Amino acid sequence: MNSPAIVSREEWLAARKELLVREKQFDRERDALSAQRRALPMVEITEPYVFDGPNGTSTLVDLFGGRRQLIVYHFMLDPDWEAGCTGCSLLADNIGHLAHLHAARTSFAAVSRAPLATITKFRERMGWTFPWYSSHGTSFNYDFHVTMDESVAPVLFNFRTKDELREAGIGSWALSGEQHGLSVFLREDERVFHTYSTYSRGTDLLNGTFNYLDLTPLGRQEEAGIMNWVRHHDDYGDRTGRDGCGHCDG
Repeated sequence: MNSPAIVSREEWLAARKELLVREKQFDRERDALSAQRRALPMVEITEPYVFDGPNGTSTLVDLFGGRRQLIVYHFMLDPDWEAGCTGCSLLADNIGHLAHLHAARTSFAAVSRAPLATITKFRERMGWTFPWYSSHGTSFNYDFHVTMDESVAPVLFNFRTKDELREAGIGSWALSGEQHGLSVFLREDERVFHTYSTYSRGTDLLNGTFNYLDLTPLGRQEEAGIMNWVRHHDDYGDRTGRDGCGHCDG
C-alpha cells in the first residue's frame, strides 16, 4: 500500500478543509438515514421463542430485562463449532459497557444456535460479560435469516433470495450455514415488535476497531481479502493457517 503524498502544512490544511465539507455532508445524511430507520413500521412477534441462558430458560420478553428496547446480535456460532466466528468476535470485543445502553432503556444480548455449554466455554475464554443466549432447537435463527438451510426455510440473506444473491455475485458463503446480523425489538408491556434488522456490512457501525482504522492512512488493510487479518484476540501470536470469517462483503 502506498503512503500519502508529502506536502506542506498549508497544502495539507486546504485538503483537510475540503474533506471536512464532505464529512459534514455525510453527517447530515447519516442523521437523515437514522431518522428514516427510526420511522420504520414494526411487526409483532408472536412465536413463543425460548432461549437457554445462564439462569435457565428465557423468553424473548425476558431478554429485555424490563427495558423498552432490545438489540440482539446474531453471533455466528454453529452447534458443531468450538469457537465463534472471528469477525463476530472482533465486534464483540467492541461492545463496551452496557450501562450506557441501559440508561437509555435498551438491553443488548447475543444469540447463537450453539448449545449453551459451547457458548459458555467460548465466552469465558474471551472474557466477555454481555448476556449471551442459545437458540438451539428453536426456529429463531431461521426466522431471522441468519442460519441458511433450505430444508428448514428458503434462503433469504440481507433481504435477497438465493437467485438475487447469485445475480449480485455474492459468494456461496451466503447460501448456507451461519451468518451474522443484528435485530432490534421494541416492547409494549408483554407484546414484542420487530423494528429493524441488518446484515453483512450493516453491522460495521458497531465495530469500533473498523471506525478507528477508517481514520488512518492504511485503513482496514484488507488488500489480501476482507478481514483476512482478523483473529480471536488471544490468537494473534499464531497467524498461520487461519482465515477471516469471509462473511462481511455484500
